Amino acid sequence: MKKYFFLISAILFLSKAYTQTQKELKKPNVVFVLTDQWRAQDIGFAGNDQVITPAIDALSKESVVFKNAISNVPVCGPARASLITGKYPLSHGIFYNDKPLKAEENCIAEVYKENGYATGYIGKWHINGHEPGVSISEGRNKPVPADRRQGFDYWKVHECTHNYNNSVYFDENNVKHQWEGYDAIAQTKDAKKYMQEHAEKPFVLFLSYGPPHAPYNSAPQKYKDMYKDMDIKLRPNVPAESAEVAKNELRGYYAHMTALDDCIAELQAEIKKLGLEENTIFVFTSDHGDMIRSHAEIKKQKPWEESINVPFILKYPAKLKAGAQLTKVFSYPDIMPTLLGLSNLPIPASVEGTDYTGQLLGTEDLKIEGALIMCPVPFHQWNYKRGGREYRGIRTETHTYAKDLNGPWLLYDNVKDPYQLNNLVGNKQYQSLQDELEQKLQKMLDARGDQFLEGAEYMKAWNYSWDNNDSMKIQH
Repeated sequence: MKKYFFLISAILFLSKAYTQTQKELKKPNVVFVLTDQWRAQDIGFAGNDQVITPAIDALSKESVVFKNAISNVPVCGPARASLITGKYPLSHGIFYNDKPLKAEENCIAEVYKENGYATGYIGKWHINGHEPGVSISEGRNKPVPADRRQGFDYWKVHECTHNYNNSVYFDENNVKHQWEGYDAIAQTKDAKKYMQEHAEKPFVLFLSYGPPHAPYNSAPQKYKDMYKDMDIKLRPNVPAESAEVAKNELRGYYAHMTALDDCIAELQAEIKKLGLEENTIFVFTSDHGDMIRSHAEIKKQKPWEESINVPFILKYPAKLKAGAQLTKVFSYPDIMPTLLGLSNLPIPASVEGTDYTGQLLGTEDLKIEGALIMCPVPFHQWNYKRGGREYRGIRTETHTYAKDLNGPWLLYDNVKDPYQLNNLVGNKQYQSLQDELEQKLQKMLDARGDQFLEGAEYMKAWNYSWDNNDSMKIQH
């Protein structure tokens, strides 16, 4: 009898071990939601009690929230190119919008595809660029050729549009179609259909929304109505003379956010309905933030928190603890290796970012000094004549330090001074801290081979042409 008992116990043990091994070997799905220009500060769970984001607030409790997620070059093209290559902008060459990412770059979808995944992309792309002599608007309205889709097969994409209520896309055959109504809602419906059709095999789906990027006043009316009578609270770093325009912009900005929050709710509900929740990596993030009059500044590219700090929420019930927070600094080149690591897939040697898988699983304690932030070439909304400047900087868990071509520019204690109202550069009391951050920054630049040159040098090195009057250099 004892013999049979041990035999049954052994069978049960082996069965359990086999089941666990199969669970570990099962390939996770990936649903990556990328918004445009959504700053980290404007979500309910992050402390903004006016913006209405119940679905994302709920998602944060089921996920790991990255408290210090940073967009290294906080503008569309550079961030997106770093996302799919795992490389820094001066390596992949997209440090200026509307320039073409090289087709031969080894990108995230190609790795998933090589390992048996279906791959899909819906929404804004903005790394195809255009040839010299073609206007920005003309270049953005062309289809992306098949050999420049970087491994994505399912394809409903527009290079770049913010006409959310009259939005078009091109399919796999470069045929133009129009999204019905507000494009993010239609794109969400399409993403749900994609997941339904691929539920039986592993897939990676990128869903790239245009909002809450301006124009701020173009969300569906029911969302605008939620904020039309609200007395908007402003961040203390918005000057009084900008208060009214900032409040009006925020009403529209928040309306877009609440519309997207409903889209997130639909995606989460569909994943659960399909029985995919446990084994799906779900990411919600943004390519960069938006100043919205903080420090009397607009849009992005700048080194302040409203521009560089982005939301990053990662849900993976099979492996990650719900409601956890990651305080270590994490930035765009780290996304590709981390997703591949969590998926048990090989990370290409070309990747320059760090794999945070061990950190997230609790098997490793990464030593992260901070994130490299930069503007190699100021352009468009922040070109030279609009006050743009080249800079390099470091964002740590507690501080931001940046220098321009003339020397130290900004130093903030983000813990004691979260709205960055007190620039400590040149303050003798903080000289040792400034020197320490300068040394850490220089170490990062040396590791990247970055000599911190004028923008024109990088434009020349990559044989890029300037758009409009961006090349007009103003001395600071």
